[in-house]
Amino acid sequence: MWNRPRFDLKVRLTLRVAAITAACFAAISAYFLIAADRDAHARIDGIAAIVAKSLELQQGKIQWLPGPRSDFPNLDPVAAYVMTPGLCLAFRGASGEMLQRFCSGAPAPASPPPQAFAAFYRSLFDPGREAARPVTVRGAKLGEIVVSVDPAVRTAEAWHDAGRLTIALAIALPLLCLLVYAALARALRPTRLICTGLERIAANDLTARLPPFDLAELSAIRDGFNHLAESLDNALAERSELTRKLIALQDDERRHLARELHDEFGQSLAAIRALASSARHTAAQDCPALLSECDGIARTATGMMETLRGALFRLRPPDVEELGLVASLEGLVAGWNGRSRGETRFTIQFDGAFETLPAAISANLYRIVQEALTNAAKHAGATKVGVQLTMAGEEIALAIDDDGRPGDASSKSGMGLLGMRERVAALRGRMSFDVGPNGGSALRVVIPLAATEPPVLEHAA
Repeated sequence: MWNRPRFDLKVRLTLRVAAITAACFAAISAYFLIAADRDAHARIDGIAAIVAKSLELQQGKIQWLPGPRSDFPNLDPVAAYVMTPGLCLAFRGASGEMLQRFCSGAPAPASPPPQAFAAFYRSLFDPGREAARPVTVRGAKLGEIVVSVDPAVRTAEAWHDAGRLTIALAIALPLLCLLVYAALARALRPTRLICTGLERIAANDLTARLPPFDLAELSAIRDGFNHLAESLDNALAERSELTRKLIALQDDERRHLARELHDEFGQSLAAIRALASSARHTAAQDCPALLSECDGIARTATGMMETLRGALFRLRPPDVEELGLVASLEGLVAGWNGRSRGETRFTIQFDGAFETLPAAISANLYRIVQEALTNAAKHAGATKVGVQLTMAGEEIALAIDDDGRPGDASSKSGMGLLGMRERVAALRGRMSFDVGPNGGSALRVVIPLAATEPPVLEHAA
């Protein structure tokens, strides 16, 4: 199984979209606050201009009409039209004294702004800034109109506008994240097929292929994946063919060596035994003291012939194609039980019909079992060795367990294990050699019965 990333790609992209969206909302909020501040200043500037113009008209009317001028400035007529909550109108005389001032009250806000927002807003803007317009009549400045808004009212209005944007953000952001996550999950669903294909490739299943994808980027990955899998499959097929040829050449060399040993050494040992028997017959008549030496030569020759028979059996086993795999393996196990003289007990079990196996699979399975039994008995020092051969579906499973030394270096890295791996690779199978559940060693081999067409992974809807 592949190591999973610490952060899911969909979650990471969704968080980035959320961060960008929040930044956009913040920028929009800042824009609205700036625009509202400009509109507020423009409004009080406009009010100051209107009031100043009204006072200029008042002064002009007073000059043209007879009567006292004590009612100037009179802000009452214009205040009724321009006053808003928190607005203050004032007339500052030419000498700087405040001659008249009107301020409208402001109701307490339903939700007062937080102190942090009020401090932040006042640090960026000037909600209490005054707008002043001079009142001039015939070139003489009589004073100026001063218009201002209560800073608390401006801050409350800004918080009201910002609060609406905050509510909109609180509603829209989770919904947007959910929609983005769903869209990304759908768009990235084919990555599961890619991961599955990579896991099959890692498990030496080079028949895995990816289907076409809608996205151009994933289609490029699919083309590269399928090309890589096909190239590896072809390379493995060429390697398997070369391995099969090498194994066939090795078997031919073994048969040739077996013939040479049988013809040369076998006849020589038979001749030695015959000469020892003749010498013993002569010694019995002329020199009885040599009888023991003649018997020793005969025993040595007999032991060498027994050893030679075992070597010939390992070099050239019974014809598996004629006897069948089951009979050949039963004979192999029986031979090991006979040679071990009770020191090691060998058992074998079969599950399935092995009569129709191809000759190449049968011969290689026999060699694998033969080498595994040799490793278990001679190198691992096992006292119990169990062989189980099972045919299920389109695969053959071989399991060999022993109670020997699992850490034995010669059994794990020797030429015997290498030969078994080569035979399994030639059959496009899988092999593992590990410590058994109850100690000892556990050899597992899985061999497909026949090659199949490369399957295509189903496209996820």
